[in-house]
Amino acid sequence: MTEQTVDAEPAADAEPAADTERTPDAVTEVDAEGGPHVVLLSGLSGGGKTAAAKLFEDLAYTVVDNLPSELLPDLAELVVQDPVRFARVAIVLDVRAGDAETAYRAMRGALEGRGVRPQVFFLEASDEALIRRFSETRHRHPLAIGRSTQAAIELERRLLDPIRAESDVVLDTTDLPLRELRERLFARIGDLQPDRMTVQMISFGYKFGIPLEADLVFDTRFIENPYYVPELREFSGLTEQVRDFVLAKPGAAEYLDHIDRLLEFSIPAFAAEGKSRLTVAIGCTGGRHRSIVFAEELARRLRESGREPVEVFHRELERK
Repeated sequence: MTEQTVDAEPAADAEPAADTERTPDAVTEVDAEGGPHVVLLSGLSGGGKTAAAKLFEDLAYTVVDNLPSELLPDLAELVVQDPVRFARVAIVLDVRAGDAETAYRAMRGALEGRGVRPQVFFLEASDEALIRRFSETRHRHPLAIGRSTQAAIELERRLLDPIRAESDVVLDTTDLPLRELRERLFARIGDLQPDRMTVQMISFGYKFGIPLEADLVFDTRFIENPYYVPELREFSGLTEQVRDFVLAKPGAAEYLDHIDRLLEFSIPAFAAEGKSRLTVAIGCTGGRHRSIVFAEELARRLRESGREPVEVFHRELERK
């Protein structure tokens, strides 16, 4: 049975596209922080915002979608004035608002001016995946009036790039199963530390493309590939035998040290520029051996140094 993946946004009255399993622990964690937790959910059309919005509804968030930009300051005031009723709010902002960047800055400014720091999520996917989703669902891209779907996607990327640059969480849903989308969203809810930048390590396979959300990319393909060692082929880089094989190869330890020193230099520099997250992508051919070993080892070093919160995601482990 093929696992369902994130699809293009359905019509407003469509059945939920995602598993509606609740995650009470995530709700409890947000509640315990005190004060309203507000999510600003943005991203590309067809990137999975509707599925994400339904997941937030499952966590008892009040979801507001496609509200006219003129009403956003009133919504911010309502959230602050009634924090019990609006303890958890998710607001969808995208190109349907007209000037998406202006609407985003108006909403964010209205919230922060009232003492509420929103958490910004941005969902995207490759052009090929977006075009396929619109073709399969027979929906029209909101910017496709007088232009092709490809041109509309390119325009939308440019229009939303300022929001993406300021997002706390960027998710590439190109090949992301709905179950994984739920887990990654829930893992980041309430994970907001204004004074510290979160580092996300993503292992990937070059044969499947570089992750769209990557800020820094490192290539491990010069290291001997465990795939061609029969007794290691079926194991992933999470296993001890593959880890020991990779780290023992010439240049591996030195390469890790170079990356570690670069991160030690660049993390404070990115944080000083106001960046709230840094996504580091580590690639090998298939994304199951060398890249996983390096991502895990770099994450371990960062955690042991106490420098930043670190997350690790192995993109290709879900592939069959």
